[in-house]
Amino acid sequence: MGKFSIAFLFDRIRDYGHVGHLGMEWVGAGDDWCALCLPFRDDLIGDEQASVLASGPIIALVDMAGGMAVWAKAATFVASATLDLRLDYLRAARHGATITARMECYRMTGSLAFVRGTAYDISPDDPIAHVAGIFMAMSDDGYPHSPPVLSSTTDGAPA
Repeated sequence: MGKFSIAFLFDRIRDYGHVGHLGMEWVGAGDDWCALCLPFRDDLIGDEQASVLASGPIIALVDMAGGMAVWAKAATFVASATLDLRLDYLRAARHGATITARMECYRMTGSLAFVRGTAYDISPDDPIAHVAGIFMAMSDDGYPHSPPVLSSTTDGAPA
């Protein structure tokens, strides 16, 4: 069996669902991170008078990049659900600019995976939003390579 490739997996899903509809594109990935981008399109504008990109496509982008960062860290595909995803918007995206989301999976504990990252247009040094989220493995086995969950007594002390 070959080494797991997050890029290969993205290539398989790029034309389907919200990834395909929105036109998300591959940027890159590492052992615990993934970056995707969303090219600007006029039909994604949420406020036509201000010419500001709608928040929904940005949320979808960081959610997908976060989920793929989890798969990169797990080194395999794991069916997951987004439990929590928080975007702290710092500013509006620039009109006409491609949005990039770079997400990192920094911790896995049993069935939970924690991600953080940014969405930006021109430079990662000037982000549109800071992002934090939690994903949950949809299997009883949880995520591979995660530390064991410690059990505790009823008073909260380790068992």
